[in-house]
Order: sequence, then structure tokens, then C-alpha cells
Amino acid sequence: MSQPIRVVVAGVRGRMGSRILNSARADDELIVVGATERAGSPHIGLDAGLLTGAGPLEVPITSSIEDALARAAADVMIDFTSAEASLHHADVCAAKGVALVVGTTGFTAEQKARIAGHAARIPILMAPNMSVGVNVLFRLIADCAKALGPSFECEVVELHHRQKRDAPSGTALRFAEAAATGLGLPAKESTFVYERHGDVGPRKSGTVGVQTLRGGDVVGEHTVYFLGEGERIELTHRATSRENFARGAVRAARFLAGQKPGLYDMQDVLGFHAERRSQP
Repeated sequence: MSQPIRVVVAGVRGRMGSRILNSARADDELIVVGATERAGSPHIGLDAGLLTGAGPLEVPITSSIEDALARAAADVMIDFTSAEASLHHADVCAAKGVALVVGTTGFTAEQKARIAGHAARIPILMAPNMSVGVNVLFRLIADCAKALGPSFECEVVELHHRQKRDAPSGTALRFAEAAATGLGLPAKESTFVYERHGDVGPRKSGTVGVQTLRGGDVVGEHTVYFLGEGERIELTHRATSRENFARGAVRAARFLAGQKPGLYDMQDVLGFHAERRSQP
């Protein structure tokens, strides 16, 4: 786009929102024109730039997504909030014709479908993890699983900070889905094993294990094991800062601006998809 991409950042006071705003502000191709927080927040009306420590931005924080999108005719909204808030944001963006980047996790299948339904009207990018490294790993896992075949069993282990509410993480679930696809297994609930306790018997073939750990201030760590006879492969990604997620979200916004309506993910941003997925 010849003109700067006009961006609104949702949940600007959150763990990710402040980082995304600062990353967007530092990007020459983007201009931050709006910022939102939940209704009743004491930060409503404050300058978003001052709140995130980056200096005056002359963008007041509002609780109204409609107001934020209308300010300077936004092109893209970046949303890392909560499942319920993201649903509302998707409804409004679709009505206003504003592209939407969604990094929120913890959606139900029905909630994902509701957001995906808006892709007929606007471009929407949904990804459980905006890290470029993680999204390269999605591709490696699928390729590795396909090459190794059913003689190797797959287990996914994820570790996050004590405050994370959804489990397993959206990233771990996407890793498990990528492995299942590569192994030729159906990516549905009956394929995934989330817990083992007591006398569960031998490991069931045709399954992918997904295990969750929580504690401390861990930003995010994921390991995918491919376990064979006499050997194993471990693919690990460790995030030591949330800045990589913010940079990925900004990259996603640059990609999405000007795209046709449809459902995209970070694999599209990285050029890995010959054809875009039809499901989130």
C-alpha cells in the first residue's frame, strides 16, 4: 500500500497490547490511529502512547471499538484480548469493512466458526501464535510427521506462566493438528490425548499426546517429540520475550492490509500456502 496502514490495537493495556502498539508505532509502514480497553478501565481517555511508555501518540484510549475504527478510517485491527471480546470485535470489523488480525486463543469450535464466517466480508488472519519461529515449526512438524510415518509416535508438551487460563495452549493444539495431518490421522478430538492417570494401559496407536505444564513467568515453551524404536526427534521452540509475538502481529497486519476477503493465517504471511486454508 502506498499510504501508511492505519491500525487500531485492541486491549492496549494487556500483556500483548502494549507491545503490539509500540511495535506498530516503530514500523514505517504502519500508523496507529486507535486503541481500545475494556469498559470501566481507569485508562479510558488517556494517551495510548504515554500509557505504553513510548511517548505521546495523540491517540486516546476508548472503550468503543466503533469509535476507534472510525478514527482516521482504520484499515486493520489487531486483537489479542479474550475470546468473548474478540467475537464482538470481529462482528464490528465485518460490519465496518475493517481487516482483522486475531491472536487471541481459547476459542471453542463454534466461536472459531463464527469469526471465520466473517471472512466472506473482510480479510481475517487468525493464528494462535504470531511468532515467525513457531510458524516455521508448524511446517517442519507436518513435514517431519509425514516423512517418519506411523512407526513414530508423537507427543506435544507445552509450558507457560501461571496466569495463562486456556489449556492446552492454542499453539500446542496447532502443533498436534500439524502432526496429525502429517501422520494421516484425523485432526479431531478423538485423536488427541490430553491426560494420562492411573492404569491407562499401553499407548494407543493413532493418537497424539498433548500435555500441559504451568508455573512461574514462562513466556512460552513447546516441544514436539517423535518417538521411534531406538531413536527420537525433538523439535523445541522457546520464547523468552513477548516482543517476537508483537513483531509477528505487525508483520501480519502489513500482509493483511489490502488483501481480498478470506481467512488467512501466518503460513500465508510466510508464503507457505500454495492455497489458503478454508478453516481456522
